[in-house]
Amino acid sequence: QVQLVESGGGLVQAGGSLRLSCAASGSIFSTNIMGWYRRVPGKQRDLVATISSGGSITYADSVKGRFTISRDNAKNTVDLQMNSLKPEDTAVYYCYLVHLMYYWGQGTQVTVSS
Repeated sequence: QVQLVESGGGLVQAGGSLRLSCAASGSIFSTNIMGWYRRVPGKQRDLVATISSGGSITYADSVKGRFTISRDNAKNTVDLQMNSLKPEDTAVYYCYLVHLMYYWGQGTQVTVSS
């Protein structure tokens, strides 16, 4: 079993910044992918960013140039630095880890006011 705990959400004005963090614990294989999805109520869950244990990174087009994902393999953590936030970034952000199956965090609310 793998447990994921997120932190760092909150309320920020448009143009501001937030940093999300996620710590994984449990039976973690060294080879995995971690990342972040987000969900707005009533809409499907959208991929935000991913990073493999080897360092390969992908971003959704909507966050490229504004968000930066990073990870510490020794600590099994993944962070998401979010800059130039927009009201449309408002969502619940979920950390995930995938190795043979998906594991999810509980989610953290990010609200960007205009």
